[in-house]
Amino acid sequence: MAVLVTGGAGYIGSHMVWRLVDAGEAVVVLDRLSTGFQWAVAPEAVFVEGDIADEALVGRLVAQHSIDAVIHFAGSIVVPDSVADPLGYYLNNTVKSRALMAAVIGAGVRHFIFSSTAAVYGDTGTEPVIETAPTVPQSPYGRSKLMTEMMLEDAARAHDFRYVALRYFNVAGADPRGRTGQSTRGATHLIKVACETALGKRDGIDLYGTDYDTPDGTCVRDYIHVADLASAHADALAYLRAGGDSLVANCGYGHGYSVREVLASVRRVSGRDFSVIERGRRAGDVPAVVANSTRARITLGWTPMHDDLDQCVATALAWEEALGRRNQRD
Repeated sequence: MAVLVTGGAGYIGSHMVWRLVDAGEAVVVLDRLSTGFQWAVAPEAVFVEGDIADEALVGRLVAQHSIDAVIHFAGSIVVPDSVADPLGYYLNNTVKSRALMAAVIGAGVRHFIFSSTAAVYGDTGTEPVIETAPTVPQSPYGRSKLMTEMMLEDAARAHDFRYVALRYFNVAGADPRGRTGQSTRGATHLIKVACETALGKRDGIDLYGTDYDTPDGTCVRDYIHVADLASAHADALAYLRAGGDSLVANCGYGHGYSVREVLASVRRVSGRDFSVIERGRRAGDVPAVVANSTRARITLGWTPMHDDLDQCVATALAWEEALGRRNQRD
């Protein structure tokens, strides 16, 4: 048996590949390298450069490597970009996911784990949101992910096929062993951008929106360490292989931090001050999103180990420093 990881050369995907390899799994990575890096993939994994919408390629990989499960990360993730280019997001996140599903279901794969998002909920307020809350996404990004969840639900009813859709909240940090991290040039993740700014790679950081109905006027998010997110996927894989039913589950810690609190953490951990430029709100952003992750903890047996904002920042900062040294060598 082997696991096919789409987008396995990207930020979260590369962490998942290392997590699977550490556990002794055979892993095949399919990535077109639009934002990922082949060097981020664990060398024990088989790497294939290609598109998830190439159904013939996906079918061959399933047959050649006896793939029994797919963990699907490939997709576009920037909310404001989705507002500017909605059709591009529907193509990349929804249409291509449909092609991937058709290929793997046709090839007999029964287990599928999908990288979904808290953006499917829309504006939920500061109280932790549960999976049965209304899904009212406020961006094409959120809608594109929700549409894929709907396709998975329908496919599971029609075929011998089960899935887990994990709705991520805000992913942060880097591999505690320093093997991979957020490496995408021009990334928009708040903690990465703040770390880049603290290290002098940027002149300053933009703070979008200071007049939200939150304690300090800035957006509040539930930041989950990427290593804990990888563990949630591993738990979902074990759950499906043990015969678990299809499931949607939140991945977050159940408490949020404002943008100002995150910036204060980066200053504290780095020991450096930096410029913050206050700007207006961005299209598609919501004031607050915080997870109720009881379902993942109870049903999947997920036990997070890195629930600490300063720890998220410390690992992200260490990776950013290592990435700077790597770029200098290159």
